[in-house]
Amino acid sequence: MEPLLIQALALLIIAMLVALAARFLHLPYTVGLVAIGIVLAATQHAGGITLTQNFVFDFILPPLLFEAAINIHWRELRDDLGAILTLALFGTVIAAAAIACGLHAILHWPLKSAAMFGILIAATDPIAVIGMFKDNGITGRIRLLTEAESLFNDGVAAVLFALALIWAQSPAGPAITPVFAIGTFLFSAGGGIFAGALCAGAALGVAGTTADHLVESTLTLVIAYGAFQLAEHFGCSGVLATITAGLLVGNFGVLADDDASRITTQGREFALALWEFIAFIANSVIFLLIGISTARIPFAELGATALAVILALVLLARAVSVYPLCLLFRFGTRPVSFAEQHVLWWGGLRGALGLALALSLPDSLPLRNEILIATFGVVAFSVIVQGVTMPALLKRLGFIRGR
Repeated sequence: MEPLLIQALALLIIAMLVALAARFLHLPYTVGLVAIGIVLAATQHAGGITLTQNFVFDFILPPLLFEAAINIHWRELRDDLGAILTLALFGTVIAAAAIACGLHAILHWPLKSAAMFGILIAATDPIAVIGMFKDNGITGRIRLLTEAESLFNDGVAAVLFALALIWAQSPAGPAITPVFAIGTFLFSAGGGIFAGALCAGAALGVAGTTADHLVESTLTLVIAYGAFQLAEHFGCSGVLATITAGLLVGNFGVLADDDASRITTQGREFALALWEFIAFIANSVIFLLIGISTARIPFAELGATALAVILALVLLARAVSVYPLCLLFRFGTRPVSFAEQHVLWWGGLRGALGLALALSLPDSLPLRNEILIATFGVVAFSVIVQGVTMPALLKRLGFIRGR
């Protein structure tokens, strides 16, 4: 048997065992996966498995983004769209700026390096929290706010990162004009949304010509990856493309009523189950790899003090980007309660996208290695510490009853 196949089977067996144990202990299984990954690397049982930027972008991100997007109902999203877009757009900018300024002022990082880290680490990835919501039957607004804000947050962070990378690589300093920055942002974001809508429209059109649920589900798989690759090929946001495709296929296909859907009833049921399975596999692989890679990161090169400062800045920046912005909706028809704000803050974990962006940084960027170490440190802290403590917080806030 091929070594790669053996490693893949071993990872799947580990994922199943960790998922069973995590459910028994009422903990996010992603936390267990990271911990097991660290143990495997520390005991020299991880082989040559490594985490790379291409692997995350090409294989992991599209299914994770698409699966989350197809499960969001437009009717629910529309009611809180103002708060979600405010948190995702302005919240991401505020968090990135706060982290960058803090690093520049406290640790004296070069402004370009501080800005790149601030943007990439502002991308939240609450997979562990969403998984916990599912395990505990938590539905409704808090789940929508957490998941939708994270999806759009990822899209904004990815676009800002691409723009900041152009600036960081310019040898003559800040040569980017406001007009160029706005134009690039709109092209990347708008092009990604257009690519996603185009792929979703084509897939739904083809789905309407068949009653084969296998063909229908295959179409969803094709556009999840196809929309991402199409947008990236033309220099647009693959993240926003996949999110857009998922939202459209979800609301006009797998979540729509019988008389409005372009997909058959059997196709809708099968597609939802298929994507839940694909997301489980993708999550299992990425969090195991995060644990394995984290064990190999030389955190001593960054230093405990610097890492503690960075963790504090990330948590503070998340708070600054959540609580003040939610005040804007306090007297509206859809205020965000303090309990929901607490979940948004502490549940703003970091994960795959931040790591992929960090791994894609050019070697010429000052402090690239320190940025990579800091990113792994923040991701490990958020998944393990924040992930483990989330059940207690949710219970204290009244989102989990009894037990």
